[in-house]
Order: sequence, then C-alpha cells, then structure tokens
Amino acid sequence: MFAHSSSRSMSKKIFSAARLLTIAVSGVVLIGSIAQAADSSLSHTDTSFLKSAAQGGNTEVEASKVALEKSTNPDVKAFAQKMIDEHSKVGDTVKKLAGSKNVTVPDKPSLAQRAKIDVLSKFNGASFDQHYASMIGVSAHKNTIALFEKESAKGKDPDVTRFATETLPALKGHLAMANDLQAKVDAQK
Repeated sequence: MFAHSSSRSMSKKIFSAARLLTIAVSGVVLIGSIAQAADSSLSHTDTSFLKSAAQGGNTEVEASKVALEKSTNPDVKAFAQKMIDEHSKVGDTVKKLAGSKNVTVPDKPSLAQRAKIDVLSKFNGASFDQHYASMIGVSAHKNTIALFEKESAKGKDPDVTRFATETLPALKGHLAMANDLQAKVDAQK
C-alpha cells in the first residue's frame, strides 16, 4: 500500500513539474515572439512583402531546378538556369534586407507553391515544357510583379520600397522572356 501511495505521489510531482516546464517554455516562446515583433520596425505590409518575395523566389528556383532535370528543350533549360541564377541573387538580397530589419523570411516555397511544383513535376516532355512556361514563367512572374508593384507604391519602409522598385525592371524582363518561351513551346505542339 505504501509503494502504491508513493508511486501516485511521485506521478503527481512529475506531472506538476512537466506542467510547469510547459508553461515556462510557452512563456519563453511568447516572450521571444514579442521581442522579435518589437525588434522589427516594419509595418505588416512590408513584413508580408519580404516573406512573400522570399517564398516566390524560392518557388522560381525550385521549379526551375525541376525544369533542368525534366526538360530536353534547350530554350526551357536556358530560361530555367537564368531563373535559378537571378532569383537566387535576389533571394540573397531579400534575406539580407529582411535580416537588417529583424524579419525572418522563409527559405522554402509556401505549402501551396510546393504543391504547384509537385503537380508540375508530374508532367513530361512537351507537356512539362508548356506547363513550366505557363505556371512558373508567365503566371508566377505576373503574380510577383503585382506583389512588387504594390510594395513599390504602398510600402512604408524606404529600404524595402526601394528594393521593390529597383527589382521590378528585372522581373518585367523575366516576364517578357517567359512570354517568348511560352510562345515557342506552344508552337512545338
């Protein structure tokens, strides 16, 4: 009987200690989140832009790596390599800028963007090339340009706004190249 009572008492102590540890860890996480939010002087719009820009660039890079593996079309491969090179450089700039503003940006595409890359990777041959040119080349660049134009016009932080404004011409150039690529792969049906 004494062993059973002692065991129950020990279980209660362990449970209580575990509960206190959970509360303490939760408090540290909450304090860390509050501290990070307090350290960042950016508006929600600027912070959201940096995170979305990072995810968009990561999507371009990852989808273009798939294109290098799957496509046999030299035009698609050349475009994909250019997107990897240029979006990687812009991604590095986004990370540095975000870091200077105490904002952590994702290093992967969003869940929805990863799903889009997974769908894309299921295609082969000319069908892959057409979907890559359409989904990643044209559609993704239209969305990215809209994101950067919005930040350029409505951003609050001058450094973030300047980055968006200075990056827009290259993105528009990518869209023009993507439109040309789409026309070429569509003509090869």
